[in-house]
Amino acid sequence: MSGKSDKKKPLVPSLRFPEFREAGAWEVKRLGEVANISMGASPKSASYNDQRIGLPLIQGNADIKDRKSSPRLFASQITRECWVGDILVGVRAPVGMVAKSEHHACIGRGISALCVKGEDRQEFLYQWLLWYEPHWVSISQGGTFDSVNKNEITNLVALFPNPSEQQKVAHCLSSLDEVIGLQAKKVQALKQHKKGLMQQLFPAEGETTPRLRFPDFREAGAWEEKEVGEIFKVTRGEVLSMRLVSDMPSETTPYP
Repeated sequence: MSGKSDKKKPLVPSLRFPEFREAGAWEVKRLGEVANISMGASPKSASYNDQRIGLPLIQGNADIKDRKSSPRLFASQITRECWVGDILVGVRAPVGMVAKSEHHACIGRGISALCVKGEDRQEFLYQWLLWYEPHWVSISQGGTFDSVNKNEITNLVALFPNPSEQQKVAHCLSSLDEVIGLQAKKVQALKQHKKGLMQQLFPAEGETTPRLRFPDFREAGAWEEKEVGEIFKVTRGEVLSMRLVSDMPSETTPYP
């Protein structure tokens, strides 16, 4: 029996740019249709080096920093390669970690590299994979190290609008990434500034006055050395028994 309840809702996002509101539904595609997928293969460890012989080696999360490739070693034996601009996806724990390659590099078995083919947009796929990142756990295989294989990546289903809308969405989200990156740099600079101030506002080991002091305390003399017990009352924590827990009021609201 058919009816209104049988009709499927169109595959469109809840928020859409005005010029694309009448552009129709997004198209269901598998990643294998959209991108060339290269699964990494680890070279022999004997080929690892720090003399820049061969190509930079990207093995996994340890070679990613701030969503960008950051290789620690080189490999003289080249197995599989990625190129500048490729999307890197972790295929071993943490499964689904997403980054961008800034290197022509050798990729180990913890990494896959994706490059969009045809008219679809690389940046749109990158942003979609970022959105999908928390969902990988639902398809990763159990074991000591969770992992996904090429078949699972190839058959992963995503929704794609036309290339023009892809470009608009990608530009919007990547612009926010740039703002986030700038703010992160500011936070890091402030942390370094505070660290430097702490080194000067507290006396160095073996000294009794700090190197940097506020004007109204410059003639206040040396700092006094005290044991922590003189300043604080130190108590030892105890484990709350199960009996006491069960006696807590029933009105206590649990965390969601």
